[in-house]
Amino acid sequence: MMESFDILVVGSGAAGAMAALRGADLGLSVLIVEKAHQFGGTSATSGGVMWVPGHGLDGDRGDSAAEALRYLRSVIGVPVDAERLAAYVDRAPEMLRFLKDSGVPVMAAAWPDYFPEAPGARADRSIICPTFDGRQLGDERYPLMRAQYGRFTLFRRYAMDLGQTFALMMQQRGWRWTAAKMIARYWLDIGTRRLSARDRRFTQGAGLMGALYQQLFARGVDLRLETALEGLTLGADGRVSGITVRRFGQVQQIGARHGVVLAAGGFEWNQALRDRFYPVPGLARHSSTPEEGNRGDALIAAEAIGASLAHTDQGWWIPTMTLPAPGAANFHEIHQAAFDVGRPWSVCVNRLGLRFVNEATGYDRFGQAMVADQLKTGANMPCWLIFDAKFRAKFSAGGLMPTVHTPDHRIPGHWWDHYVFRAGSIEELARKIGIAPQALSETVQVMNGYAQTGVDPEFGRGGNIYDRFFGDPGVTPNPNLGPIDTAPFYAVPINNGDLGTKGGLRCDAQARVLDGGGRPIPHLYAAGNCAASPFGDCYPGAGATIGPALTFGFVAAGDIAARANEQQRMTA
Repeated sequence: MMESFDILVVGSGAAGAMAALRGADLGLSVLIVEKAHQFGGTSATSGGVMWVPGHGLDGDRGDSAAEALRYLRSVIGVPVDAERLAAYVDRAPEMLRFLKDSGVPVMAAAWPDYFPEAPGARADRSIICPTFDGRQLGDERYPLMRAQYGRFTLFRRYAMDLGQTFALMMQQRGWRWTAAKMIARYWLDIGTRRLSARDRRFTQGAGLMGALYQQLFARGVDLRLETALEGLTLGADGRVSGITVRRFGQVQQIGARHGVVLAAGGFEWNQALRDRFYPVPGLARHSSTPEEGNRGDALIAAEAIGASLAHTDQGWWIPTMTLPAPGAANFHEIHQAAFDVGRPWSVCVNRLGLRFVNEATGYDRFGQAMVADQLKTGANMPCWLIFDAKFRAKFSAGGLMPTVHTPDHRIPGHWWDHYVFRAGSIEELARKIGIAPQALSETVQVMNGYAQTGVDPEFGRGGNIYDRFFGDPGVTPNPNLGPIDTAPFYAVPINNGDLGTKGGLRCDAQARVLDGGGRPIPHLYAAGNCAASPFGDCYPGAGATIGPALTFGFVAAGDIAARANEQQRMTA
């Protein structure tokens, strides 16, 4: 007899976990299937921030649904589903209250919206979770949760929360003491860790997902790893009645009595889909999400039964750079450079030696500018981050740590003039990276003039609260501008990476997947990057991926439960 559940959830990230938690709390049996060998999805490796307008966690600060919609309508650049957009603004605070009441701690964070110049913008709509002790998941589950990596850890070992990340990344006052305390705390409690040397502290996205799964496991929700979606099953009446999965080579069908929620991430690691949808496809290997997932499996399965798509030409863009993986000669790592490209004593140029963007803008806007410039000039993707010795001493450049951590003599010899370029003059540097020396020299001279006046008349760098949030307050008159005048000079190539895909399955305000005629496909739902973003081409603020993922996972489970209850009432 075929195994069946009330709700089947495909994917174990924030969207899937929320759908499962809400479904379980509403009395439905839930199974989560995850194709990876660890749970938590891309959400567990993220910053874990949620964008929730009007959240009310710190009282009435004057935000409202009307203000949020005013802001969103002013920054979204393509047609979107107005009902779905309004549903997000209305239901996100409700989702957050449910999350908090379920036992997942949350708190407000001061973080400017990504379009601070737009009407309705604020700096208090982002929500974070505190650090979670991973051991609370139990000895068997603790090592199966996806770990943080890259810039969210110190020396690839010590987990950092957002405050620690920014303190070290920007060398804020007391940053050495912050690092020393992190290291001391880790080694002092390592004796209590019986399973591995993994830091017991789950921070940022791992903190959110650890707290979510603690509640899921307490409610008896079933989770199966190494279980990949093969297809969707249709009943005789046309409704989605289950899924076909492959687990350890065995294909099996699992029934869904009331609904299937697709929450399996986007398609950023599927080069064929990138080539199909993106105006400038870029390379899948430049994505900053974990490689083993997010290949569009759920999108492909749903499209096969008639699902329609939306906004598939858009990604959650972020500048990245590539460096060899330590100790692994044949592997490379992707490093985010979101906040590095807008620091003082630097400039970003295309391969013509020309600026094309306010470098300190939000990382998604930076990526959109790369795409637009590539389409216009054919001389972007990658672009170049140019900086001098002052920048090199204080700031990271993607994965290249500042000289206080990694002086030039400690950089492997084969990195020079392949991954990192260095020269005694701007003209010599230009020749090394294939840019006309005069063009790059003129751009740097112009930037040096802007640094002196504190005003960037071309792109307005450092002219708003978001830019300055990540600048250097010790640099005046503009914390994002400093003269590029101290040799040696450096360059690193910057790629248009991503945090996932904005486009996906077209859904309505109830998170129901729609067919080509705009009709809901019965019993099929989607949330997270598996679904098209309610914001279209826009990244409105920190947490605008996880906020909708959680909200529409919450909405989907609620809609399924309401329909199940109605069905039970009618048959009673």
